[in-house]
Amino acid sequence: MRHLTIALDAMGGDFGPKVTIPAALQALNLYPQLNLLLIGNPEAIRPLLVKTDSILLERLVVIPARSVITNDAKPSQAIRASRGTSMRIMLELIKDNSAQACVSAGNTGALVGLAKFVLKPLKGIERPALMVILPHQKSGKTVVLDLGANVYCDGRMLTQFALMGSVIAEHIVGIANPRVALLNIGEEEIKGIDPIQHAASLLRNAPSINYIGYLEANELLTGKTDVLVCDGFIGNITLKTMEGVIRVISSLLAPPEGDKKKQSWLIQQFNQLNPDQYNGAYLVGLRGTVIKSHGAANQHAFIAAIKQAIQAMERRIPERIGARLDAEPLKSD
Repeated sequence: MRHLTIALDAMGGDFGPKVTIPAALQALNLYPQLNLLLIGNPEAIRPLLVKTDSILLERLVVIPARSVITNDAKPSQAIRASRGTSMRIMLELIKDNSAQACVSAGNTGALVGLAKFVLKPLKGIERPALMVILPHQKSGKTVVLDLGANVYCDGRMLTQFALMGSVIAEHIVGIANPRVALLNIGEEEIKGIDPIQHAASLLRNAPSINYIGYLEANELLTGKTDVLVCDGFIGNITLKTMEGVIRVISSLLAPPEGDKKKQSWLIQQFNQLNPDQYNGAYLVGLRGTVIKSHGAANQHAFIAAIKQAIQAMERRIPERIGARLDAEPLKSD
């Protein structure tokens, strides 16, 4: 059995060690091949380990950090003052090969900027993208990126995202020759802003990408594509709107009276779309595996983020993306 080591920012997120430590311990129980490096304030972490089985403790190391990057810190300032923070130490553990992946629920902007600075993008990738794998109504899954790492993306970047999404769909979701679409305001070829139209022209001539055209946001959960590509501004708004609607509808599915059998079926369907089930956005395109958890993640959701890191490590995603780019470099015009 191949042993996997993940570095966790134990202090990040809205709840810090109160969520990350119980989730880490449960993950160790679930995945016997897993070892964890917990980075943060030992005085906050160790009391939560007092009752832990000694066998689990053998697969866990606490690494001290002087400080934590707060959620309200401006990314540029946080990056300049990042020495000794739990997030910076976490990323440096990947850089020096002490860990193969990391998970943080901390400040998204700081994590994206620091990860790019410390780990560097893969050759042929300008900037990393945040990616999730969403369930859809045909009982399959769709890879969606970018979800907020890059507010503005030109056509070249969108094309790079398409290639990375294709590799994820092939090697994590298990889809041969995955269909790739661009998120747009209409399906007609004349629709969309210049970067989207430029990306479409590049993707039509990319032999390794199965490009199928434009899709609108109302097709997000229909299963009409295996990879959906957009810039981070549109992607973040689309995802959060979807999650908000799902939470509202789920809260309305259990009234005091009504058809309990029908309610149970509906609740089960919406539970499959619960954001906690797919928590963990993969910052794909780096020379290492970085997973961003929701800041408000509960224990169950944080475990889902750890699972995302394990899948990426087991499938060797950075290496596969690098190999694809070496074999078929993307054209820039």
